[in-house]
Amino acid sequence: MTTPSRTVPGFINAHTHIYSALAPYGMPPAAPPPENFVQILERVWWRLDRALDERSLRASARLYAAESLLYGTTTLIDHQESPAFIEGSLDVLADACQEFGIRAVLCYGATDRNGGREEGRRGLAECRRFLRANHRPLVRGVVGLHASFTCSDETLREAGEVAHELDTVMHVHVAEDRADVEDARRRGYEGPLERLLTCQALPPGSIMAHGVHLGPSQVRMAESQGLWLVQNPRSNEGNRVGYASSLWVSGKVALGTDGWESDMPKEFAALERLSAGSVHEEVDAATRRLVTGRVLAAERFAGAPGDTGLDGDQVVYAAGESDQPAQVSRVTVAGQVVVDQGRLVRGDIQELRAKAREEAQKLWPRMAAL
Repeated sequence: MTTPSRTVPGFINAHTHIYSALAPYGMPPAAPPPENFVQILERVWWRLDRALDERSLRASARLYAAESLLYGTTTLIDHQESPAFIEGSLDVLADACQEFGIRAVLCYGATDRNGGREEGRRGLAECRRFLRANHRPLVRGVVGLHASFTCSDETLREAGEVAHELDTVMHVHVAEDRADVEDARRRGYEGPLERLLTCQALPPGSIMAHGVHLGPSQVRMAESQGLWLVQNPRSNEGNRVGYASSLWVSGKVALGTDGWESDMPKEFAALERLSAGSVHEEVDAATRRLVTGRVLAAERFAGAPGDTGLDGDQVVYAAGESDQPAQVSRVTVAGQVVVDQGRLVRGDIQELRAKAREEAQKLWPRMAAL
């Protein structure tokens, strides 16, 4: 049986890491193999982000933006980390997103984990610089923190001050793993959410990724403060940090990929599978995450001059056989066609993949040397 073509709203990837796009191009496995989440960070992702330079980040950003559009994702809410290339890093991401025609909400995740308070200040300074200088119509900026367990209270407070100064919100990892909870408790707080709130680092509308180890009362507290949570099912499963079983109590929960490819229907399917054993999740939890993601994105793009709004972001699936996966045929962002007949309008995906492969082969030796 042949199914007709259909049109759906563009997908929102409410938390991702554009810098990870080169990982599928031969990133070497960690040695020795990590035994817990913090070791995964230390032996894989924190080494990768430290090895990034301007060229590798540009190749990653252009590929991730382009492939996201081919999946039907029209907005990326990104969290950037590149300790050896902080200043100007957000411009690299923004240029790539504007080039291919995808919306993006960008921040640099300030942290003290490599260079102490000075590194944290540099990360926040990059957020401030970008927010003041950016005039790209498809790109917005917010303030970022990596995660509270990699930051001092002073950096958390300064981040909150920058967000208030610039009238924007925070984007931060919260309670992804028990290590974040245990760190906050060692510092005298009930948990990372309470620590961030005490340090006034979470203005209303802020975006908290994960929330795996928040309890129902904490999730309700977050909602009462006007805070967003973003669930990342495939990443949480892959990192073995657990399932975010308390998020069902909030109506402000969106769906992200945490650096995995921006195939939101695949993330949707993973959430349906993983939530099936939860006694609390409603059957339409995955659908609600996608819908609320559009509300989150609309907050960040409200009042954009000359913009058609997110109503101008649409995906057309081609007609096809019912037993075959639906294929993205056409994508529009802000009323502009950016994918037509399944192909990028503003670039060649094979050339972008070839460039990514070339830069990846230079990246892995730098990563191995750290």
